[in-house]
Amino acid sequence: MIVAAVEGLFGGASPVRVRAWDGSQAGPDGAAALVLHDPAALRRLVARPDELGFARAYIAGEIDAEGDLTDALRRVFAALADHGPFRPSPLAVARAVHTAVVLGAVGPVPQPPQAEARMSGRLHSRRRDSAAIAHHYDAGNDLYRMLLDPSMAYSCAYWSEDGDDLARAQEAKLDLVCRKLALRPGARLLDLGCGWGSLALHAAEHHGAHVTALTLSAEQAGFVRSRVAERGLGELVEVRLGHYRDLRADDAGAPGGFDAVAVIEMGEHVGRREYGPFAERLRTLLAPEGRLLVQQMSRRGRHPGGGPFIETYIAPDMHMRPVGRTVGHLENAGLEVCDVHAMREHYVRTARAWSAELERRWNEISALMGVETARVWRLYLAGGSLAFEEGRMGVDQILAVPATGAGVGFPAERVR
Repeated sequence: MIVAAVEGLFGGASPVRVRAWDGSQAGPDGAAALVLHDPAALRRLVARPDELGFARAYIAGEIDAEGDLTDALRRVFAALADHGPFRPSPLAVARAVHTAVVLGAVGPVPQPPQAEARMSGRLHSRRRDSAAIAHHYDAGNDLYRMLLDPSMAYSCAYWSEDGDDLARAQEAKLDLVCRKLALRPGARLLDLGCGWGSLALHAAEHHGAHVTALTLSAEQAGFVRSRVAERGLGELVEVRLGHYRDLRADDAGAPGGFDAVAVIEMGEHVGRREYGPFAERLRTLLAPEGRLLVQQMSRRGRHPGGGPFIETYIAPDMHMRPVGRTVGHLENAGLEVCDVHAMREHYVRTARAWSAELERRWNEISALMGVETARVWRLYLAGGSLAFEEGRMGVDQILAVPATGAGVGFPAERVR
């Protein structure tokens, strides 16, 4: 009985195998199965018949997946694409409500899981930006040590061969960034949104750059400072805890600004209205012959931000846009874009590598963070790899220089 109601919410036959607590089941044989353990799952799906309703039920353990979660999500998204946006008919919702009444599943909608972000204050104020970053990046350095490669790079890797592992692919990405920025000994690099310091340390150790590494995360700042000290790089790397709005060109430590600025998957946190002024700030931070590299995710479709699940559980206030709009912002700020390097397929492999590590260390991560948070990450990585696989999200490296009209700083050849 319950499966019939769920199929109504999909607008037709269920694209996955579905089993419910009342013993009913339906769907294609051999497909990944979704198991509804609890009547609360139906309450959530009726209240929010979208990705957020499903995510809440999954994170709370009221819905489970047997088999490949990514395959289950792939089938669900394909079915929704066939039927248009996920807007169940009034009749389908009424049928689900009726079924819930018959099964005694009627009741108040459960409270959202504790892992859900609860933001307050003015959007993209310094305080709120700090809180949004803390929600995701201050989850604990131990968690990221388990998921990431030894360099602690939390961004798209650059895969060259099928035999590459994540560590080699991340090192290749870091070196690609440094080569595109033409780093040399003594060059002044600003690593804006430095994460756990993978680029800052690589640029200092392998290219002799003087790096200013900026982050809003106290956990990250402390971690990077300890790594700088361990490697004896105190004269080359300065770690700052602060907001990009507080940076000035003279923070480079020499007249004219920074020789290079890297923004590696930080621009997604800037905001829709704030990105134009952000691009202008980047321009003012660059020396006249400097180079800017922005590695940034993009998104198409109905949710130009991160989407309901991402914005609620992973990155509050995130905003992604088509890559062309980002290029437009940079050009309007007085920058000349000289290369756009699409890397979407590389993120599919990166997210899958993180997901495999999550599953390999599931018991450790669940014990450390709690099962609810571990389930957030499982859903995040499965859904993220699928979004890149299907082209709903992309990632690009955008290389730009100050628009002087003379090609100053323009690279003579494309670096790949």
